[in-house]
Amino acid sequence: MVKLTLPDGAVREVEHGTTLLDVVKQMSNSLAKKALAASLDGKTVDLMTPAEKDAAFEVLTFADAGGRLALRHTCSHIMAQAVKRLYKDCSVQLAIGPAIENGFYYDFDMERQLTDADLRDIEKEMKKIVKENLKLERREIPRSEAIAYFKEKGENYKVELIEDLPEDVTISTYTQGEFTDLCAGPHVVSTGKVKALKLQSVAGAYWRGSEKNKMLQRIYGTAFEKQEELDAYLHMLEEAAKRDHRKLGRELDLFSLHEEGPGFPFFHPNGMIVRNELLNYWREVHRRYGYQEISTPVILSRRLWETSGHWFHYRENMYTTTIDDEDYAIKPMNCPGGMLVYKSQLHSYRDLPLRLAELGLVHRHELSGALHGLFRVRNFTQDDAHLFVTPDQIEGEIQHTIDLFDEVYRTFGLSYKAELSTRPEDSMGSDEMWELATNGLQKALENRGLDYIVNEGDGAFYGPKIDFHLRDSIGRTWQCGTIQLDMSLPEKFDLTYVGEDGEKHRPVMLHRVVYGSIERFIGILIENFAGAFPVWMAPVQVRILPITERHADYAEQLRRGMFDRGIRVEVDDRNEKTGYKIRESQVKKTPYTLVVGDQEQEGHTVAVRKYGEKDSTVMPAADFIALVQKKIAERAQAY
Repeated sequence: MVKLTLPDGAVREVEHGTTLLDVVKQMSNSLAKKALAASLDGKTVDLMTPAEKDAAFEVLTFADAGGRLALRHTCSHIMAQAVKRLYKDCSVQLAIGPAIENGFYYDFDMERQLTDADLRDIEKEMKKIVKENLKLERREIPRSEAIAYFKEKGENYKVELIEDLPEDVTISTYTQGEFTDLCAGPHVVSTGKVKALKLQSVAGAYWRGSEKNKMLQRIYGTAFEKQEELDAYLHMLEEAAKRDHRKLGRELDLFSLHEEGPGFPFFHPNGMIVRNELLNYWREVHRRYGYQEISTPVILSRRLWETSGHWFHYRENMYTTTIDDEDYAIKPMNCPGGMLVYKSQLHSYRDLPLRLAELGLVHRHELSGALHGLFRVRNFTQDDAHLFVTPDQIEGEIQHTIDLFDEVYRTFGLSYKAELSTRPEDSMGSDEMWELATNGLQKALENRGLDYIVNEGDGAFYGPKIDFHLRDSIGRTWQCGTIQLDMSLPEKFDLTYVGEDGEKHRPVMLHRVVYGSIERFIGILIENFAGAFPVWMAPVQVRILPITERHADYAEQLRRGMFDRGIRVEVDDRNEKTGYKIRESQVKKTPYTLVVGDQEQEGHTVAVRKYGEKDSTVMPAADFIALVQKKIAERAQAY
């Protein structure tokens, strides 16, 4: 008998060789219908895998990453089978076809240049294969047999893959109907498990990612458990395309990117308003939470980066220079500078916790192919803080930091979840310190009642961490905030404080960022709000439209009154139709558009149209100004 231990600790005994699918059926028929794969001792496997030894066992559905991977991996095989069926006369050779985070792809070498019409045909054939409900059968074969088989089929890329595998690797194939592919798996039990699929695009891709190799055609697709889930995902992609921060950045004149500085963004006046409002808010919050702001140099000597370890472990991402025949580096991180500020004077336990915050400009060499708008750049401002605490202050300080994070994210209407990453195998520091640090992070999360998952062994080598994943208005998640406990840098820089006992002690340091990168956070906010920022962040908060020239003086009087009260306001007195100017104001996503004519001028009122609304509301000008001031003061999200 084989003992399978379930996640809740229960143990099921089954006969040796029983397939995992049969095990699941014994547990629950309804669960068996949802099951897509299984986990044995942490490894994702097919449900047709036999139970041959005692192991930890978990059933994987589409709700699990392993279940989604198995379903989408099967979809890539279905797509390859469909292409082989449809284009027999096009010398189709198969390359690779993995599952990826939100879907799958397959690379093809074929004479025919695929079009959108071809994708529709391929998708139609895929749905036929799904209806055929073909079983996927795994077979392990000798290396020589695998090479001979794929040579006979003319699959040169498969032969190359096999020949490059180590001699001791098990060669396996999966067969569904007439189609057989080289594959390690895992897969679902049959093609009929795929309920909702969509092919999305075709693009060029070099074989094995090298420009020296042949350009192949890569078809991207996605698959979900239910059609409504697929529809929701496709709708989200449509929304994301509309919200692309690069497109909106141009349309709203926020920032630009130029060939003269790839990866180095240029912020325009409108973008600087958004940026400065974020920084003003950041400073206000940090002042209330007891932080002191510092600033450290952009260029520092090699000796410093050797002490921190960056010169040896991060140099390929650093920009370096020579000054007075000595090596220097432009900082990729703010941490070492913060160490020197702490070390510049003696500290007592009474000084701790000491919270030093910095809006530091950092530079990192990113590959040109990885650059992406404001999301992946080569210079950015990191809203760092380095907190120096005694061991018994760890939990309280983490709780204090989470309070700050919660306030900031709620201000922007962003919900979040947390991930706790624990000690990796390659780490430094004592078991006692790691246990203290990890428990401090965990207790702080639990005391707040926060949803969190644990990533075992995924912490930094110098300490555990909490990552905060924000959820935006269309359901995407972004990793922004981080709290990291560091027991390495205080030791490397020999940081100390004098304790109550009069002896020197080593402080524990917390690294933390809220926005992460100002540039990236602005990109996230552009997409979250689709460019329609809350009034406190909007570059132009109010746009006044006089109907005719005789209303221009009243419009200017309103403008001066609002400007003097700190409101960002413009008058559009061009000789254009009012309807045209209203539409343009909406395109520019102005929170409030005021139309003023005879009635408004006589009554000292304004006709207010909020962004996104068709109707206007007439109200006294003084009341409108008070409303806008209140919205700004409260940093309200709604207009």
